[in-house]
Amino acid sequence: QVQLVESGGGSVQAGGSLRLSCAASGYTASNTCMGWFRQAPGKEREGVAAIYTDDGTPYYAGSVAGRFTISQDNAENTVYLQMNSLKPEDTAVYSCAAHPRGYNCWALDGDEYNYWGQGTQVTVSS
Repeated sequence: QVQLVESGGGSVQAGGSLRLSCAASGYTASNTCMGWFRQAPGKEREGVAAIYTDDGTPYYAGSVAGRFTISQDNAENTVYLQMNSLKPEDTAVYSCAAHPRGYNCWALDGDEYNYWGQGTQVTVSS
């Protein structure tokens, strides 16, 4: 059974940093897109970042490029999202997801992802 468990959310002031972790179990993450998505109240889900697990190529939404960094630890089957220079508009529930077919990671299309974590709240105050 595939499980994705996020951790690291919390509250921070604008300009601060947080690091989210997503621990995957139940499968071997090869040829897989691992992505981070977020959803704020009243807004649609937004793809934030993804990484192609075979070679570590990262992809970012324009809204977070230059501020967020996605990375992976293959030995631990864990994906991270380092979030710097946080803004109030980054406030949302952040979820990690896995897309085991591993294509079009750049698209950050949540509909392609089969497995999802439970989400972790990130709140950025001004």
